[in-house]
Amino acid sequence: MTQPLWQPSQSRIEQTNLWHFIQSVNASHHLNITDYHQLHQWSIDHSDLFWDQIWYQCGIQSSHKGSVIIEHDNKMPGAKWYPEAKLNFAANLLKFRHDSTALIFCGEDGAREEISYALLYQRVAALVGGLKKYDIKPGDRIAGFMPNVIDSIVAMLATASLGAVWSSCSPDFGINGVLDRFGQIEPRLLFTTDGYYYNGKTLNSLERVAGIAASLPSIETIVVCDHVTQAADLSLLHNAVPNKAIHLKDFIDVNATEIEFVDCSFDDPLYIMYSSGTTGVPKCIVHGIGGTLLQHNKEHFLHTDVSPVDVMFYYTTCGWMMWNWLVSGLSLGCTVLLYDGSPFKTPSILMDMAEREKVTIFGTSAKYIAAIEKAGVKPAQSHNLQHLKSILSTGSPLSHESFDYVYREVKRDVLLASISGGTDIASCFALGCPILPVYRGELQCRGLAMAVDIFDDEGKSLRQTKGELVCSAPFPSMPIYFWQDHDGKKYHDAYFDQFTNVWAHGDYGEITQHGGVIIHGRSDAVLNPGGVRIGTAEIYRQVEIIEDVLESIVVGQNWQHDVRVILFVVLRPGRVLNEALIRTIKQQVRANTTPRHVPEKIIQVSAIPRTISGKIVELAVRKVIHGEEVTNKDALANPEALDLFVNLSALSS
Repeated sequence: MTQPLWQPSQSRIEQTNLWHFIQSVNASHHLNITDYHQLHQWSIDHSDLFWDQIWYQCGIQSSHKGSVIIEHDNKMPGAKWYPEAKLNFAANLLKFRHDSTALIFCGEDGAREEISYALLYQRVAALVGGLKKYDIKPGDRIAGFMPNVIDSIVAMLATASLGAVWSSCSPDFGINGVLDRFGQIEPRLLFTTDGYYYNGKTLNSLERVAGIAASLPSIETIVVCDHVTQAADLSLLHNAVPNKAIHLKDFIDVNATEIEFVDCSFDDPLYIMYSSGTTGVPKCIVHGIGGTLLQHNKEHFLHTDVSPVDVMFYYTTCGWMMWNWLVSGLSLGCTVLLYDGSPFKTPSILMDMAEREKVTIFGTSAKYIAAIEKAGVKPAQSHNLQHLKSILSTGSPLSHESFDYVYREVKRDVLLASISGGTDIASCFALGCPILPVYRGELQCRGLAMAVDIFDDEGKSLRQTKGELVCSAPFPSMPIYFWQDHDGKKYHDAYFDQFTNVWAHGDYGEITQHGGVIIHGRSDAVLNPGGVRIGTAEIYRQVEIIEDVLESIVVGQNWQHDVRVILFVVLRPGRVLNEALIRTIKQQVRANTTPRHVPEKIIQVSAIPRTISGKIVELAVRKVIHGEEVTNKDALANPEALDLFVNLSALSS
């Protein structure tokens, strides 16, 4: 822990955007900052000056900036950034119109498509022309039920060009999961593909889309993009929702070649993302235009060292905030690489792509790194990764062994950045730094201008001790509100209920002696298999539809450097959990949520522990199956039920 696994050379440090940024800050403000930690402290103490420097250095495009950087800088929530500014998100991602490569798409089936910045602009312009025929206005919601393809980005950019609001789910979501999300925001238009590929299978999306559209009367038009066929058969949609489906080629306006970007306020809505749905239907988290743009520019430019020569990749779907994060790389002129399909179709399929496309920044999950190690993949021996400068990992904490594996078997001279943030902030609280060393098991640093701290239960700051990860000052990418949360109560309760005027993120972590961060997991009951956050309520809603199941409780079990989903069920009297019932439960969950929600193990129990007020206690059960003590049994109506979960042999394999 005391010796770094990797240390950037001085010459590499002095070539980074971050190093040059420090020199600019010193020159502009007559300072003598010499290292990252001094810069971080200055960015906290003078966040207004920091964000204005980001605006300037990253070339944020706006028709009007205004003279005010922040109002109410001591309020969380309540702070207002750049209240006078007028700008457009898509205009910033489409500010380059040259022939350099903007996007490369690679599919698991071997498909590849590449488009320049000039062509991307043209494709967005044509789609904007189509949207205008439907009189799309600022604030209208447009949804995507899309794989991670170029058409998804074009649709998002066209939406943002008009000041409308984009929201997306990946096509592996079941109908109920989609309706739980899109049903709340009532989109006017729905973009989809005819299908997608996953793990060697061709999957049809249109059957699911027909069911979604039939249940969402707000949808006026379904725009179908060809992906698995040359000309999708729309008859299924025509039968389910007559006169609503149209091919993309018939929707666009090929004569529209220029985009009139709609001027928006800094805090106008850009994206609607979704919480994991732990206690009910997912919360609809609304992110603003300016805050998302500024925060992503900071993280790409300074923390990830993105420049126009980079090829940046992140394995993600359109249902995860890392997709939104990745796309913002266009604002810095780099090449954004998309992949859709299984990351394990062959053990080295993503490494093959990284070599072929000369990837410089490779983003993935902790689960992926652990999986390719188990599969015996040794890219340092089998692949030419000379262009690779950074590997990013998120979704769940990266194990110490995975740090070792990367430097032993992937590449010795590479920055390995474990990063952590979330959908709530559409960005990171802790992440990489190109001028700092990498220590085993640690995230390198707290984000610039993010007043990240670790608190004990009384709100006192901790160092080298585990506690609640918090942020004690406003930052631009805080949600602007939750959808239909008219009095702001849901928003307040989600982050500000634990500590007054302080954002409590729900992560359990610590700040190390190096100024790095260790994340020990979520401090609530959210499941996290493979780095994908899953709400227990999404599983309960499916399991308890089944006739034989009276009630259930689901928890995550730490297993082989990951988390696996464990479901406990109480059945009707006389019923026994057999293989047929297990299959039924798994099929129900898979069909209506995603494959990641499917429990790894299902175990029958006779009772489930509850609080006196009747709530099931997932965290208590999770502690018991990990051999930890439950100290708050007085809060339980039936504490004896916890004994049913002690030393279960089924959980040892």
